[in-house]
Amino acid sequence: MLSHLLHRAGIESVIVEARSREYCEGRIRAGVLEHGTVDLLNATGLGERMMREGLVHGGIYMRFGGKNHHLDFAELTGKRIMVYGQHEVVKDLIAARLKDGGQILFESSDVSIERFDTAQPSIRFRDAAGNAQRLTCDFIAGCDGFHGICRPSIPEGVFTFYDRIYPFAWLGILADAPPVCEELIYSNTERGFALFSQRSPTVQRYYLQCRPDEDINEWPDERIWHELQARLEGEDAPQLAEGVITQKGVTAMRSFVTEPMQYGRLFLAGDSAHIVPPTGAKGMNLAIADVVAFARGLERYYRDGSMTTLDGYSEYVLNRVWKAERFSWWMTSMLHRFDDQNPFDRKVQLAELDYITSSRAGAQSLAENYVGFPMT
Repeated sequence: MLSHLLHRAGIESVIVEARSREYCEGRIRAGVLEHGTVDLLNATGLGERMMREGLVHGGIYMRFGGKNHHLDFAELTGKRIMVYGQHEVVKDLIAARLKDGGQILFESSDVSIERFDTAQPSIRFRDAAGNAQRLTCDFIAGCDGFHGICRPSIPEGVFTFYDRIYPFAWLGILADAPPVCEELIYSNTERGFALFSQRSPTVQRYYLQCRPDEDINEWPDERIWHELQARLEGEDAPQLAEGVITQKGVTAMRSFVTEPMQYGRLFLAGDSAHIVPPTGAKGMNLAIADVVAFARGLERYYRDGSMTTLDGYSEYVLNRVWKAERFSWWMTSMLHRFDDQNPFDRKVQLAELDYITSSRAGAQSLAENYVGFPMT
């Protein structure tokens, strides 16, 4: 996305990508796009397939006490969300960059960065053929994820890390089946949390709260469908249609923030700088907001030579990051069962759910955060 934005501003960039194109386009990740992300994709010429194939949702359901409670985002905020897989966004981005002559160096290896505390940083790597390469540039964007090489390359003592590990994980499946509901269902039950999401009218994405060390081999398809149905039980339980499960996996839950998000001519964006639990559907949306801000700073630098916007990058984006961290932590705390939860904690949790579904002020606060804050 950053490369696409820079291209539109007439700024040259090169993407050094460790994986193959097939891997990037096939890896199933998040699927909820904020209102602002949808607007950005449309405004920059990337929204045609999304608008044709994506699912526009006007709200979500919060399920607790055996009942569904609808939160109408469109009525509360005038905004909606879009269900469109992250890998589909990546497909659209790669196609656009290649069509426009963009440089994406797939299957790069042995990547390292150097001299990023000077005016001419560089990247060393081996290309797909195994040949050693050195790329000299003006700036490096560390968009290489939590396990990438950019953040660890910065000298010790520069960063402050904020971290929280949650005592549970999500067991997620992708299934060829009709949807259980026209919108997402967030379900809080005595058995644990469940999320009923979608990818298309015929492909569904479902999650179950589980142990962090869960062995996926102990979850045959029949057990998964039984547990999903159990976490829908109640007087108005929607009908869960089973189908062929095409993917299973366990996702750890953590919150993580790096401060600052820049050092010299190296700027971090997305998961390389911050992680949110997926409960708030913020991960990809936060990453896109980061690069929108970074691209704006680069545009100003190449237009008039000013580093002012770039120098303020961390302070600007971290303001949004911490709001998303708070919201994701809050949603996670409100919807999951904790091992040390006592009866008082459980009653408070249910009272919180009742408040946000019965109070317009409470519902509006959740809705405003879920659809996302403006990127400008």
